[in-house]
Formats: sequence, C-alpha cells, structure tokens
Amino acid sequence: MEYWLPVAWFGVIGFGVLMYVLLDGFVLGLGILAPFAEDEHQLDHMMNTAAPIWDGNETWLVLGGAGLLAAFPKAYATVLSALYLPVLLMLIALVFRGVAFEFRFKAVRGKPWWGAAFALGSMFAAFAQGLILGAIVEGMPLQEGKYVGGAFGWFSPFSMLTGVAVVFGYALLGSTWLILKTEGRLQQIARTLTRPLVLVVIAFMGLVSAWLPFLDSRIMDRWFEGGNFWWLSPVPLLALLNAWWLWRAVMREGRDAAPFILALCFFGLGFAGLVLGLWPNIVPPSMTIWEAASSPSSQMFVGVGLVILLPAILGYTYWSYSVFRGKVAADSGYH
Repeated sequence: MEYWLPVAWFGVIGFGVLMYVLLDGFVLGLGILAPFAEDEHQLDHMMNTAAPIWDGNETWLVLGGAGLLAAFPKAYATVLSALYLPVLLMLIALVFRGVAFEFRFKAVRGKPWWGAAFALGSMFAAFAQGLILGAIVEGMPLQEGKYVGGAFGWFSPFSMLTGVAVVFGYALLGSTWLILKTEGRLQQIARTLTRPLVLVVIAFMGLVSAWLPFLDSRIMDRWFEGGNFWWLSPVPLLALLNAWWLWRAVMREGRDAAPFILALCFFGLGFAGLVLGLWPNIVPPSMTIWEAASSPSSQMFVGVGLVILLPAILGYTYWSYSVFRGKVAADSGYH
C-alpha cells in the first residue's frame, strides 16, 4: 500500500496535467494566433470555435494542483517555493485571458483592446508554463529535501528555451484546431500557419533533447543506465514517426481531423518521454515520489473524493466536446 498509493497518485496527477495541456493548450494557441486574424470578425470566428468548452478545461489544472497538494505536500511546498513567480505570472495571465475572452464579446468600441488582451494573456500563460516545465526538468537545488535556491533560481537559458518552445507548441495546437473546426478562408490561414509551426516545434524538441545531457537533473541517466534505452526507445521513435505523419497530414488538403489528432499525439509522446525520464523523482534531481508522499491514510481519504470527482470531470468533458462537435460556421456564436 505504501508503495503503490504514491505511484497511483503520480499517475492521476500526470494524467490531469496532460489533459490540461492538451485541452487548454489549443485555446491558448488561439490567443497566440489572434494577431494573425485578418479582422475582428475573423477573430470572433476563431474564439467561437472554443467558446462553449474553454472554461471547463482549467478543471484539469485544478485537479493536478490539488492532487499534488494532497498526495505530495512536500513536493508541492518545494515547487511553489521555487517557482512562485512563474506560477503567479501564469495565474494572472490565465485570469487576464479569461476576462478578455468574455469581455471582448460584450465590448463595442473597446473590442480591439480586449482582443489584444486575449492574445497577451494567452502568450504569457503559455510562456510561464514553459518556464515552470524547464525549471522542473533542469532540477531544483535541494538540501535535505528543502529548496535552497533564490527567488530567481528558475531563471536559466534552458527554462527560457522551454518557455518559447511551449508558446510555439500551443500555437501548433491552436492552428490544427482551426483546421478541424473551420472552413474557407480561416482554414486556409490555419493551414498556412501550421506548416512552419510543425518545423519550428520539431526543431525546439530537438534543441531541448540535445540540451538534456548537459543538465544536472539526471534525466539522461535514467534513459541510458542499465540498458533502459532499449525499452524506452519506442517513445522517441514514435515521436519522430508522428512528426512525419503530422507533416504529411498538414500538406494534404481535405484531411481536417488528422493534423489536430497527430499534434495531440506529439504532445502526449513528449509528455511520456518526460515522465519516463523523471521517474521515480517528482522533483528532480533527487526527491522521489515516496519521499514526497503524504501518509497512506491521507492519500486514501482524498482518493475517495477522487473516485467520485474524476468520472464526473471525464463525463462532462466528453459530453461538452460531443455536443459541440463539427464545424463552426463564421456567423455562429455561443456567447
């Protein structure tokens, strides 16, 4: 029980974070791509593709954060102590993005300003999430399980790189979502944007992978020690194959669903590679999930709520996306 409960909670938290990245990632991507809209009507169309479902996506972020606090309080305290500035930037940007999303539909004269606010909030939220990712991957300066770095210990060239990489990655999710949900001129713009974005995202993934051996987070040791590479190698091979399929799907007209599905798979494979590299640490380079875990009774108590809550979230997510499936016309709106 003491061994498997932290493993199960690690899986739940990882699933919640992945679902947030995939589902809210394309909405942030729409904001990042907002400056490419040709006029206000076209930006209305872009935002209306996500209007019915965007606010439910952040439930997964709450699930991941609450699960980390309940199951791994030591890791929660360490991560928040080290990354409170990027986390604060992310939360402020997400609030800014949400307010701009709603207010823009009601505004008359100030509509362009709210559109700019939607774009800036989305960009800063994506960049902050990349900063957090890069700082965790790079590893925290720990002493006896406590963070000993300063307020800007997260700042490094690697975290800046991952911040920019996530911005472009979310932009790719946003552009492929537009291919799936729109037709006509807006879909043509989305296809035009997607082609270079695929190449840029692949290049960033290559840069990040090439940088990992020079970090002190022990991720590369995990991949190559004890012959691990041979049973972990399908993940990078599938990522390369997926990138090739994605490029082909984008280049072919008439395949509207494939680019978005393959972009989601690309993110999923990257996330799987990250988790495999971190395991069994929850805070690199040395805090394992068992060291950070709360007592089994606490994990069991919160797990009762999870058994009720998780199916409800999954059911609502499936229902909302199924109800609003299909193309969104330029003259339709849910506001």
